[in-house]
Amino acid sequence: METVMISACLVGDKVRYDGKGKYNPLVKEILQKYNLLPLCPEVLGGLSIPRDPSEIVKEKVITKNGKDVTKEYNKGAFLCLNPISFKHVRKAILQDRSPACGVNKIHNGKFDDGLITGEGILTKKLKENNIECYTIEEFYDKFIKEDKKDDQTLNELNELVK
Repeated sequence: METVMISACLVGDKVRYDGKGKYNPLVKEILQKYNLLPLCPEVLGGLSIPRDPSEIVKEKVITKNGKDVTKEYNKGAFLCLNPISFKHVRKAILQDRSPACGVNKIHNGKFDDGLITGEGILTKKLKENNIECYTIEEFYDKFIKEDKKDDQTLNELNELVK
C-alpha cells in the first residue's frame, strides 16, 4: 500500500497553534487505500504547543506578537523530508490556510482572517522535491471518490454477469 504524508492535525493530533487537532472524517476512507505518515513541520521545527498564531508576511513567518519564526518553519519543512524520503512518499495531504501546509490559500499576513492565494513553507519544499500536494478534499476527490465510482461500476457489472 502506498504511503502518503498528511498534516498531523488532520488525523486529530493536537499539534495546532491553539493546542487542538483538526480531525477530518475523510481520513477514515483514505486509510482504506493508503498508509498515512502524519507530520507537523511546526512542531518538528521546535515550536511549542500551544503557540502564537503565525502568518507569512513578505517571505517571513511572523507570529501575531511580531516574533520572526521563519527559521523554525524552514527547519521543520527540512526535517519532514527525511521520513518522507525514507517511506518513498510521492503525495502529501496538507492543511490549507496554514503558513506551513497551505496548498492553495494562506492567511494574508494581517491577522484579520483574510486569505490570499499562496503556499506554505512545507508545501513549497515538498513541491521542490517533486511531491504532489493536495488539500484533503482534493486528495479524496482525485484518489478515493473516483476509485469508489470505479468499484461501484465494477460491482454493478459483476451483478449483471451473474
